Amino acid sequence: MEPRIPKYVPVGNAAVKFFTRLGVKTGPVNMITVAGRKSGQPRSTPVTPWPVDGKTYVIAAIGTSDWARNARAAGEGTLTSGRSATRVRLTEVTDPELKKRVVTALGTENRAGGSFLAQAGVAPSRTPEGFAAAAAHTAVFEVTAV
Repeated sequence: MEPRIPKYVPVGNAAVKFFTRLGVKTGPVNMITVAGRKSGQPRSTPVTPWPVDGKTYVIAAIGTSDWARNARAAGEGTLTSGRSATRVRLTEVTDPELKKRVVTALGTENRAGGSFLAQAGVAPSRTPEGFAAAAAHTAVFEVTAV
C-alpha cells in the first residue's frame, strides 16, 4: 500500500488550528509551526509529541510530507498547546532502531496515533511489528526546548 494522507486530515487539521488559535487544548495534539523551506512563511500542522526514554519526539507519518521537509530545512519551530507556546529545536532521528522504538511507542500507546499510521498506509498492521515496519516511511524529530 502506498503511503497517503487520509481524506479526513485537511478537515481535522483545520479544526485543530482553529481551536489552537482560540487557546483551546486539543488533547495530546499540539501545533508545530516551522518556516516554509521555500517561502520562509510560517507553516503549521498538528502533531502529537510522544515521550520515549525521557525525550520527546514528533512523527511525520509520511516522511516526505511538506511539514517534514520544512522541519528538516528549518531545524526549529514553535510547539503550541492551548495558550502555551514553546520555541523548539527539531533534530531528525537517523538511527533506524531509535526510529522504530519511537514509532512503535506512539502506535502501541496512543490508539489514535496507531490508527493514523495504519490509515496513512505506512503500518502494515496495528501491531508492534507493523508499527516498527512503519518507521522506514516516517520522519521522526526529537523536540527540545530552546
